[in-house]
Amino acid sequence: MAEDNDLDIGASTTPGGDPNPGAAARNPLLEPSNPLVTDLEQEVLDEYARLLDNLHKLSSSLADLAGSPASLTLDGLRMLERKTATVYTLLKASVYSIVLQQQIINDGEANPGGGGGGGDVQSMSMLEGDDTVTN
Repeated sequence: MAEDNDLDIGASTTPGGDPNPGAAARNPLLEPSNPLVTDLEQEVLDEYARLLDNLHKLSSSLADLAGSPASLTLDGLRMLERKTATVYTLLKASVYSIVLQQQIINDGEANPGGGGGGGDVQSMSMLEGDDTVTN
């Protein structure tokens, strides 16, 4: 029985796609005009058909990955890891900058006089400086 399943999976990963094209068209229960199937049931059947198609695509993608040399896959994953780390670092820096700007604004509101108004000018120059660094 397990061998039959393996054969079916192998057949579905062929370049032609579905091993039995037009099977849905021949099944009278899958036709939209069938009075025995409600609209909800038809939607569920359509979702299952989409799921089946996605599983066939996933299966063929996995077969392609399994067929390619491992070194190429690892090189691609290393590149993806570097890019992800860069994006994470930039996101973290942006969040830190926003928090710092908010603290400066809150400190400026808490000390409105702050030494003769110099605190507001200093806060504005720091905000402008942070904008030039992040952009």
